[in-house]
Amino acid sequence: MLDDVNLKGDGFKSRYIPNTQDQQKAMLKSIGLNSIDELFDYIPEEVKLGRRLNLPEPMSEYELLKHMRNLSSKNISTADYSCFMGAGAYDHYIPAVIKHMLLRGEFYTAYTPYQPEISQGTLQAIFEYQTMICELTGMDVANASMYDGASATAEAMLLACSSKHKRKVVISRTLNPEYKDVIKTYAKFNNIDVLEVGYKDGVTDLCQLKSVTNKEIAAVIVQYPNFFGVLENLADISNIAHKNGCYFIVAADPISLGILKSPGEFGADIVVGEGQSLGNPLSFGGPYIGFFATTKELMRKIPGRIVGQTTDTYGRRGFVLTLQAREQHIRREKATSNICSNQALNALAATIYLTLLGKNGLKKVAELCVKKSHYTYQKLIETGRFEPVFKAPFVKEFVLRLNEKNITSNMYGCLDFIENKGTSWNIECDSLVQKLNRKLLKNKIIGGYDLGKSFPELSNCWLLAVTEKRTKEEIDILVENAYLGGAEE
Repeated sequence: MLDDVNLKGDGFKSRYIPNTQDQQKAMLKSIGLNSIDELFDYIPEEVKLGRRLNLPEPMSEYELLKHMRNLSSKNISTADYSCFMGAGAYDHYIPAVIKHMLLRGEFYTAYTPYQPEISQGTLQAIFEYQTMICELTGMDVANASMYDGASATAEAMLLACSSKHKRKVVISRTLNPEYKDVIKTYAKFNNIDVLEVGYKDGVTDLCQLKSVTNKEIAAVIVQYPNFFGVLENLADISNIAHKNGCYFIVAADPISLGILKSPGEFGADIVVGEGQSLGNPLSFGGPYIGFFATTKELMRKIPGRIVGQTTDTYGRRGFVLTLQAREQHIRREKATSNICSNQALNALAATIYLTLLGKNGLKKVAELCVKKSHYTYQKLIETGRFEPVFKAPFVKEFVLRLNEKNITSNMYGCLDFIENKGTSWNIECDSLVQKLNRKLLKNKIIGGYDLGKSFPELSNCWLLAVTEKRTKEEIDILVENAYLGGAEE
C-alpha cells in the first residue's frame, strides 16, 4: 500500500519501493524525462485514475484473513451448491490426495526443467502425463500441456496451416463458442480464413461440410462430444477431410474418452482439448490445462515442450526436454510457437488423477455420467415443462427447450410490456433460462447454460451437464424446482 502518492508525478514514496525520490529523479534525468508521468504520456488523461486507490486502512493478519473470508463468502461455490453447469468446465470429483501431492515443495515451486540433471522427478511426471494423453487420444505424441482447450485448438489450426502451406480452415458451428472466438482471433492476425459450417439435429451438417471442404482447406475442426454434448460422426468427417488432403482436428473431452472410441481410431491427425476435468478444480475459470497430441508425422511441429525418455552414459533411464521448437531454441522463422508456460502443476494434477483412477476407474466415471445425465434428461421431460431439442446420443451433457407449460402469465406480462412500448425495445429483460437459473440458485442449484446467448436460434434452450458427483437426491430436487411462475416472478 502506498504511504504517499504524488499525483503530479514527481515521484513515489512507498515502504515497498526502495528507491528514494532523489534516486527516481536521477533515473528519470538519465533518460531525458522530468517526471514519472512522462513515462506514461501515451495513456490518455481521461482514462487515468488521478487519485489514491480505494483501499482500506492497514490490517493485522487476523483482520485481513477475516476480511478476505467475508469477501470470498459472497461467491457461489460448488462446495455448497449442486452444479448442473458445464459448457466447457465440469464439476467432477477431485480425490483429496491430488491437493496434497501438488503442495509438495518440489512440485509446487518448480520452474521449467531446463536442467535435466536436477529435474528428473518433474520430467518423469510430465513424461507420464504425455503417455496417458496419448493413450486416451490414440495419438503418437503429446506435448507438455498448454494454457487451455481454446488456445490448444487455435494452436492446432496454426500447425495445420503452417504444415499444409494453406490459409483456410473449416470449423463446425457445434464447436465451443469460446474456442471459436480464440480460433478467429488467432486467424485474424495470421491471415487465415475461417469457414463455419452449420448443424442438423445437433451434429455437423455433413452435406454443407462436403460443399465447402476442398483442396484449399488446411484442416477441418470439430468437437467430440460437441458443445451440445452430442456425439459427432467422426468417421464421416474424417473421410471428408482426408479426401480433400486436409488435416482432421478433434477437440475432445478426456472424461468421455474413457468409454468412447478414441479420435485417433477415426483417423484424427491432431487431438486437443481441455484437461480441467482431470483433477483440476473449476476455480472460477482457471488456471486450466490444454492438452495437445498428434501423429509422428507432425511431432516436430508440435508447439510447446516435449519430454523424451533416454539413457545416460551409464545406461540408466533418464528424461530430457526434446524436439524443442520454441523461439529461444531454434531460428525464429522455424519456430512453431512461443508457448512459455506448460501448466506443469495442472498437468501433474491430471497425471495423478489418471494414475489413481486407472483405465477402469476412468471408464466408471464416464459410465456414471452417462447414466445420471440420461436419468436427469428423462425426468425433466416427464414433467411436461421441457421438450428435447436433439435426438442424437450424448454422454454427460444435453439440451432441453422450455416449452409453453413452463411459461406463466407473469412471464408473458413482461414480454407484453416491452412489445406495447414501441420505443422500449432496448429495455433488458432476462431470458427464460436466466430466470429459471436465478430461481434455482435460491434452492442452492447452479443451473445449466443459456444457449440463446451463443446460439440465437436456440433461445429458451438449456444446456445441462450431469457428472458423477450428482446424487439422485440432487437430481430430483433439480427436477422438482425446474419451473417458472409463482412468487419468484
